[in-house]
Amino acid sequence: MKKTVLITGGNKGIGLETTKIFVALGYVVIVVARDFSDFEDHTSVQKIEFDLTKVDEIPMLVTSLPPIDILINNAGVMYSIPHHSYTPKKIDSMMKLNLHAPIKLIEEVTKKMPLGGRIVNNASIAGQIGHPDIWYGMTKAALINATKSFSKIFEGKIIINAVAPSPVETDMLDVIPKERQEAFLKSVITKRFAHPQEIAKTMVWLATESPEYINGSVIDINNGSFPR
Repeated sequence: MKKTVLITGGNKGIGLETTKIFVALGYVVIVVARDFSDFEDHTSVQKIEFDLTKVDEIPMLVTSLPPIDILINNAGVMYSIPHHSYTPKKIDSMMKLNLHAPIKLIEEVTKKMPLGGRIVNNASIAGQIGHPDIWYGMTKAALINATKSFSKIFEGKIIINAVAPSPVETDMLDVIPKERQEAFLKSVITKRFAHPQEIAKTMVWLATESPEYINGSVIDINNGSFPR
């Protein structure tokens, strides 16, 4: 019987590359996103238009789905603006999409997730360092902490990990000021940004093949820009 994977933001960027890999592997793929206007149609992909900032509606969404074997919490937003430029509306939307929604999805999906199910959260290097976009960094740091906390709660019955990429060549890169992009490129070994496929491959590995002893972990994908 085919396993089912739920991917948030699986319509573009890293999420789309992740969707493509799971489709090629023969999974039943469910993609949740707000807009599918530029999404390539796949007969094996179930598309669900849904605004994840409506956190209170997530339980109803999950109830309508079959049991999920793999949850990929990929959807997120970055505004890349100074902390004093954040409006209450922007803070609220970022907290909901980057933090509250993935946690609520974890809570709801795991109610029906089969034993041995897997969860992968797309965090960021921003959650590990002092980051110019303070609110973005805080949401990603909290998501990393939630990953570690849930791993203890699940006691190995469900495996949960996260990835922490540095900037990736996606639409999100466009919101980062050029001077910050140039400064970052000087800090990485190969002097380039990550490719979305590289992040997607890592998340799929964590969701399918990685040893179960890798649990509650965060995989750094930053090309030496934050060596630890």
